[in-house]
This record gives sequence, C-alpha cells and structure tokens, in this order.
Amino acid sequence: MKQVLLAVFFAHLFTGAIAQSERYTGAMQKNMQAMGEAKTADAMLDVVNAFERIGNAEKNQWLPFYYAAVAQVWHAFMTNDPKQFDPLADKATVFINKAEEFEKNNSEIALVKAMIATVKMSADPMSRYMQYGAIIQENTALSKKLDPTNPRPYMWEAQGVSRTPEQFGGGCAKAKPVFEEAAKLFESFKPASALHPNWGKQQNEQAYNACK
Repeated sequence: MKQVLLAVFFAHLFTGAIAQSERYTGAMQKNMQAMGEAKTADAMLDVVNAFERIGNAEKNQWLPFYYAAVAQVWHAFMTNDPKQFDPLADKATVFINKAEEFEKNNSEIALVKAMIATVKMSADPMSRYMQYGAIIQENTALSKKLDPTNPRPYMWEAQGVSRTPEQFGGGCAKAKPVFEEAAKLFESFKPASALHPNWGKQQNEQAYNACK
C-alpha cells in the first residue's frame, strides 16, 4: 500500500511539473510573438511587463529577463524621446543583470549590454560617444567571442557603423561587409530551443537594404 501511495504521489508530481513547463513555454512563445508584432512604444511596454511577470513567477529562468531587457531597449527607441533614454536603459540593466544571475558568460547577454549602452549613448551622442562607444565595442566583441556563430552582434555592429558619419570611420561602405557577415550567420544559426534568441534576420535585411 505504501508503495502504491508513493507511486501516485510521484505521478502527480511529474504531471504537475509537465503542466508548469507547458504553461511557461506557452506564455513565453505568446510574448515572443507579441514582441515581434509590437508597433508602438505602449505595445512594446506591455511585452516588457509580461516578460517581467514571467521571470518573477519562474524564479530561476534567465530567458524571461533577457527578453524583458531586449523589449525594454526597443521600447526606449520607440519612445523616440532622449530624455527618457537613461531611466529606460537603467531598467533594462536591471533585467539583464537578473538574467545574468542564472546564465553566466552568455553571448546574447553580452550583446544586450551593448544594446543598452547604445540607448545611453543615444541620449546625447556628441558628449557620450567616448564613454558608451567603448562599452558598445567591448560587449559586442565579447558577444562574438562567446559564440562565434551568433549573428546578432554582427548585425548590431553593422547598424552602428552605418549610422556613424564617414569622417568618424563609419558609413555604409564600411558597414556593408559586416551586414553581409551577419546575413551568412543568420542562414546557418540554430537556436538552442524554440525559446532561445533567434531574432534579427529581418532587421539585418532591412538595415542592409536601407544602407544600399
């Protein structure tokens, strides 16, 4: 009888774990889709908040906080208000630091740090380029080193170069081969799971075409 009760107990435990995993996966996929479809700053903020709630509920998953940070960066740029860039970037930093508590030495996390530094620099590019430009370069390089197959650091680098004036070493001519390297990597990149980062291919194509 005791063995039967134990078997029933562990069966319920196993079933509950599967149900929780399915809920987590479903919620993540729903919000990943919403992030891709968000067209306004308010819609993107809803995505930020949704991922934050998932992260707080799960306690030990890095991906919800990673996506919250990414969505926060997009939200900052979509507001198109440099006065808001600093506090929004600071909130993204909180998210990515939480992600890093669970996932060390990760290429995607390193890139998000570069993205956040880009938001910070964009608040006042002329006075902040030296400070935040170095942080962007450092974390982009680290992202490449941690995962040479990751196309996103190349995409981010190319976009930055394309928007930098030619007299400061930028411009489309310099950015084009980096965009092309990103495009090659996007063709062969395989995410670790359906929930792992796999975004950026379309953004890379659009930025490359605009640069041409």
